[in-house]
Amino acid sequence: MTHEQVYRMSFAKIYALLMAKAVKKGRSEAEVDRVIAWLTGYSAEQLHQLAQSEVDYGSFFTQAPALHPHRQYITGTVCGVRVETVEDPLMREMRRLDKLIDELAKGRPLERILRTPPAS
Repeated sequence: MTHEQVYRMSFAKIYALLMAKAVKKGRSEAEVDRVIAWLTGYSAEQLHQLAQSEVDYGSFFTQAPALHPHRQYITGTVCGVRVETVEDPLMREMRRLDKLIDELAKGRPLERILRTPPAS
């Protein structure tokens, strides 16, 4: 699947998949919303409205109210891809969200998922 095909996918479909992945592993819908809201700046209410709309996944990110300034601390691999090395900026944001939801599904505490900068 090309980047353009991913960008054109329905946010509603992606949101449902992310939600199902975490909820299946015992996490709450509210936790999923909190993680997505932390990364993008959308409120839970806005996320639910977008999940009922026709917005595509690319637009969901390009129109995000406020991408979190600490998102660069999201590192590691998801689906065999090293998040921090993804060259395309939009795809990197999408992979960051994948990584956060993976961590949530694996039982990582919410406080650790919502990155804070390392102490200096």
